[in-house]
Amino acid sequence: MEEISVLNLFLDAGLVVKLVMIILFVASILSWIVIVERYKFLKNIKSQNDVFLKKFWSGSDLDELFNEIRSSKSFGAINLFKNSYDEFINLTTKEDLTELDLESINRSMRVSIASDDEEMSKHLSFLANVGSVSPYIGLLGTVWGIMTSFQGLSDATQATINAVAPGISEALVATGMGLFAAIPAVVAFNKFTSESESISQNTLIFAEELASIFYKKSIKK
Repeated sequence: MEEISVLNLFLDAGLVVKLVMIILFVASILSWIVIVERYKFLKNIKSQNDVFLKKFWSGSDLDELFNEIRSSKSFGAINLFKNSYDEFINLTTKEDLTELDLESINRSMRVSIASDDEEMSKHLSFLANVGSVSPYIGLLGTVWGIMTSFQGLSDATQATINAVAPGISEALVATGMGLFAAIPAVVAFNKFTSESESISQNTLIFAEELASIFYKKSIKK
């Protein structure tokens, strides 16, 4: 008896079912690449921001802190501070800071937050598409495989389960591959979306506190 394996079922499958399996396999590989990349990216952002905020609230000199991070590529609270403090330094060359000047700083903060949101949501739409579409692609392969099996049964001299079992097995593998591609993509999408929203919320809170610091500095000046 020939050993049943996914590889054997793939090799014995029809053209349409093979195509479905290949599409799902490629989608699964790409989604795992995205998952690993996004995991490392968001983990790095949280780690860097935790270190930065601890240093910021420890009373470090803002000029020194700015000089440390000004040339680095950053996101979240670090990016917000770097862009807004750069704007603040440029404006403090004037004798008096007006409401319009402070609004310019706030606008710089909003741009930083929007830019970070866009960067953090990169590739997440791909995970969402894989998670929502893969089961249906797998189902298409299953339906096609079962339909082909029963068409072949009509030409058989004797209708037995052995005649249709291989075709149905091949078809069900397509459904399994669809779920295999979809489930990790959905879980990862929900996790990364939640983490991105958490980082954005923390950055917004920091932005409010930083704006208050800039306002107090402008009054003292």
